[in-house]
Amino acid sequence: MSYMLLIVEPRGQRAQRTEAEGRDLYDQMRAYAASLHARGKLLAAESLADDREGTRLQIREGRQRLTDGPFAEAKEMVGGFFLLDCDTREEALAIAADCPAAAWCTVEVRRAAPCFE
Repeated sequence: MSYMLLIVEPRGQRAQRTEAEGRDLYDQMRAYAASLHARGKLLAAESLADDREGTRLQIREGRQRLTDGPFAEAKEMVGGFFLLDCDTREEALAIAADCPAAAWCTVEVRRAAPCFE
């Protein structure tokens, strides 16, 4: 069963770090990903650029609408993700509890499922 760990961080948090602090946290996350890969649990993982570089797309009544970031209404942003292969929700939660980012972000655990469930 696939589970996704969404790393949800406060907007602006990255700008408060020095480059050295940011690199240290990134290295911690890379080591975490490597440990999940070694255990056969990691399907994919990526860090995402700041939402200032993002664009939202909507199509309403046949018209496309693009909104470039940053997104004023958002207090948080998805900073990255881990896609896992887990047997149970409990296993996914245990893996999330070991995520270094839980100390400075929120780790949201979501099961992959069709949208009609």
